[in-house]
Amino acid sequence: MLGLLFGGCASLPDNGVRNASHALQDTATTALGQESQAVLQEHPGENGFLPLKSGVDALLARVVLAESAQRSLDVQYYIWHDDLTGRLFAHALLRAADRGVRVRVLLDDVGARANDETLLAIEVHPNIEVRLFNPVASRSFRGLGMLSDFSRVNRRMHNKAYVADNQAAILGGRNIGDEYFDASSEVAFGDLDVLTLGPVVNAVSRSFDQFWNAPSSYPIALLLGRSADSASLAKLRANLAAYIEANRDSPYVTQTGKRFVEAWTAGRHDFFRGEATLLYDDPAKIGRAPDATEGHLLPQFSAIGKRVQQELLIVSPYFIPGKAGVAWLNGLVKQGIRVTVLTNSLAATDVGAVHSGYQRYRETLLEGGVAIYELRPGAVQLAKAEKKARTFGSSRASLHAKSFVFDRRAVFIGSLNLDPRSIQLNTEIGVVCESAPLAEDIAGTIERNLDNIAWRLERVIDASGHAHTEWVEAGAAGERRYLNEPEVGAMRRFSVWLLGLLPIESQL
Repeated sequence: MLGLLFGGCASLPDNGVRNASHALQDTATTALGQESQAVLQEHPGENGFLPLKSGVDALLARVVLAESAQRSLDVQYYIWHDDLTGRLFAHALLRAADRGVRVRVLLDDVGARANDETLLAIEVHPNIEVRLFNPVASRSFRGLGMLSDFSRVNRRMHNKAYVADNQAAILGGRNIGDEYFDASSEVAFGDLDVLTLGPVVNAVSRSFDQFWNAPSSYPIALLLGRSADSASLAKLRANLAAYIEANRDSPYVTQTGKRFVEAWTAGRHDFFRGEATLLYDDPAKIGRAPDATEGHLLPQFSAIGKRVQQELLIVSPYFIPGKAGVAWLNGLVKQGIRVTVLTNSLAATDVGAVHSGYQRYRETLLEGGVAIYELRPGAVQLAKAEKKARTFGSSRASLHAKSFVFDRRAVFIGSLNLDPRSIQLNTEIGVVCESAPLAEDIAGTIERNLDNIAWRLERVIDASGHAHTEWVEAGAAGERRYLNEPEVGAMRRFSVWLLGLLPIESQL
């Protein structure tokens, strides 16, 4: 009762006194600025794209940017775990700040679930600022505070963006945590980021500034009403150093160290080039009605989708298209456009409730001619021939990448899932890369390996004339067919069916 009372009575402090800051513009002469110019010197006005398929390479790209930055680092994430890769990343940011680099860290309060004392300690550094987006007012009774203020706290910042010296940016599906960087022994998220250079980086910085200076972004010290002392930062440094030293000889750190040397000497020819368009939600979206479209990413995304003429490949781990989405996708098929969807199977998903929403539309999509593949939890890696690429993990695999390929001429890479939460409740970000070679690289790699990593779904008419869904597993010995969701027990199927009866689709 006391917890409910204090959680419900807590209120956010006045956020009007925070200091506004913006991306630095005079960074063309930095090392990253010069490198960007060298990569794009024969392609004026275009952008460079380097897909980060491997989790190890994705972590290294972030560390390399932190080590290379000379002026600024802007960090925006939904989740940041206090694990091996989370601490390696924190260590890299502190090293950059020690060199005089300005570091701005913006985290979603609910998604990150970061320790307030740790964030306060980090902000003791004179070159680091930390803000939390749309925070829970009650810091002592967070769970109860979320319940008592659900309509506001339910709206989250799902963005993932990382910008170095306003010259290089990483966008995509990865948060900061072991499961996103091939470091977890329990689950490996198949994910995708893109390292970008060129004019689009300024757009990413403008997006970050909008969120950083938004009324919903609270400085951690203002939120808690106090600051930490210098001893807390010293203690944090000591703990980080001891943890990293203890893990120095671990297989993951050893592998990362080898790839780190390679990353520093990587050739410029690895970048794809082309036009780019940044799409993102206005941070004020969280204060508007869910069905409002002002400042939304989706209308911008839909305008690009309307130009599809031949094929559309959708990779979305959480896929709930709704009636409008089903009509759109089936309509594309009627126009002669090939539509392929790769999403999580029930055995691979980490959110069963989302699968219950997806199940409602699966049969209608199949009957409309949409090709659906569901990731197998024991999926082999996507690109066996590419020694550096481990796109899908070696333990229990789960899809987490969010990418859409249009006619193999353009690809969207970002944080957007095709579900109601991403479309209506959360804020999202992503980049449309107009590069046929990049689109072919991503689509070709996925499609060549679909039968190795996923079940193909089919609608089959039995002898009595009734239609049912079958999951087809291709293997060296031929096809194996399942009449029910594969590799899950009856209780798991029943629980997801039961969730499907609840009116919760708008929250998924």
